[in-house]
Amino acid sequence: MEKKKELFALPVSRTYWKLAAGELNQLEKVVLAALFVAMRVALSSVRIPVGDNLFIYFGFLVTSISGMVCGPVLGVCAAFVSDILGFLLAGGSNVFFFGYTLSEMTGALIYALLLYRTRVSVVRLGAAKLLVNGLVNVCMGSLWSAMMYGKGYYYYLAKSLVKNVTLLPIEILLMVLLFQAILPAARQMKLIPPQPSVRIPWF
Repeated sequence: MEKKKELFALPVSRTYWKLAAGELNQLEKVVLAALFVAMRVALSSVRIPVGDNLFIYFGFLVTSISGMVCGPVLGVCAAFVSDILGFLLAGGSNVFFFGYTLSEMTGALIYALLLYRTRVSVVRLGAAKLLVNGLVNVCMGSLWSAMMYGKGYYYYLAKSLVKNVTLLPIEILLMVLLFQAILPAARQMKLIPPQPSVRIPWF
C-alpha cells in the first residue's frame, strides 16, 4: 500500500509522524490549513443558545476537520495561528492569555491524533470530543479562569463540567453529521486516505 493511502490504528509509528510532518511541505495542505484558520476565526463568535447562559459554538467543527485533513503537526500550527489572529482581529477587546492559545493547540492535537490517517468512526469522533471537553475545556479552561479571575479552581471546574457534559451529546451529533457529509468529497479529492466504508461505522 502506498504511504499516502496508509491508515493507522494508533499514532505511534515513525511512518505516521513522518507523513504528518510532511504535510508542512505540501502546498495544497498549507493552503487548506490557511482556509481552516480563516473559517475558525470567522466562526469564533457564531453561537446558538440552547439554555440559560449555554451556547453551542461551531469553531470545534472546523478544528476537527482540520485535524483529520492536516494532521497533528500542521493542524497544531493552524490552531496557534487562528488563536493569535482571532485575538488581533478582536481589536484588543480581550486580554491576551497564552493559556487559551495552548488550549486551542491541545484541542487541535487531540482531534488530529484520533482522526488523521485512521478509520473515522462514531466512537473515535465521540472520544475526541470527550477528551477535548474534559481535558481542554474543563481541566485546562478552569485553570486559566482561576489564574485570570481569582476565584478557586474548583469553582470554575464545577461550572465548566456541567456545561460541557450537557453540550457533549449535541456536539458529538453535529460532528457525526458533518463528517458523514464531507467524507465522500474529502476522499474523492484525495485529501484523506480511502476509508473502508462509505458510511461512518460505529467502531
